[in-house]
Amino acid sequence: MRILLARHGETPWNAEGRYQGQEDIPLSEVGIGQARALGERLREVPITRAVASPLGRARQTAEFALGDRDLPLTLDPGLMEIAHGTWEGLLATEIRERDPHRLQAWRDTPHEVLMPEGESLQHVFHRAWPAFARAAEGLGPSDTLLVVAHDAVNRVLLCHVLGIPFAKLWTFRQAPTTINLLEGPDVDHLDVVRLNDCSHHTAFFGEAVHRAL
Repeated sequence: MRILLARHGETPWNAEGRYQGQEDIPLSEVGIGQARALGERLREVPITRAVASPLGRARQTAEFALGDRDLPLTLDPGLMEIAHGTWEGLLATEIRERDPHRLQAWRDTPHEVLMPEGESLQHVFHRAWPAFARAAEGLGPSDTLLVVAHDAVNRVLLCHVLGIPFAKLWTFRQAPTTINLLEGPDVDHLDVVRLNDCSHHTAFFGEAVHRAL
């Protein structure tokens, strides 16, 4: 089976560098354009099943990605973004003033961080991986699954597939509406074929850095 693991498009908070977590922030006009570009790129790709986080930015992106396909979109709360707790809605500069040690740890040792009144990466993995497995359940060798989720969710899923610790979370990027292509007989035996492919809206050496997760 093939799995297209995508991230949602840009939101106003992404552009401002605000930590949004589980706040339900919609796509910006830029994000809508990115999602439309993703849909155009996938226009001729046969998709058997589509699953997304229920947060609006992921659901909207999945709907644009599916285009005019007569295919139901399943929403799974297990794919929601990491709960940042009291960080949500704050700029990185504001967090640096209020919680500097935890913010630095989030960059240096993310696997050790528990968000204030929120989640850790391990918490995210424990709900996201079962959701990912549910999404792929029963798919055959010629089937293609579209999963649209979030930055932290995609990263922990990809770390697991790649066999690398969550400490290495920041060693690769997840741009808005990026595609990660995974292939294998089941979710426990996947190969990463494409990682952070956002060529539908970003030049080869284009900027794809975000200021908050």
